[in-house]
Amino acid sequence: MSRHPSFSPPGGLSKNRNVLKRFERVELLRKRGQWKKGDRVVSLIKTKPEE
Repeated sequence: MSRHPSFSPPGGLSKNRNVLKRFERVELLRKRGQWKKGDRVVSLIKTKPEE
């Protein structure tokens, strides 16, 4: 059974993600200077998303 659209919160169901995908983590680490070309993409360090 589906829900009526009036029950959904205003603006939809958009939430901020707190988990980054691997390519997003590599890009963020590259911006911070903690990852360079040739480094492993497996076993990356923990990162918090940009605010």
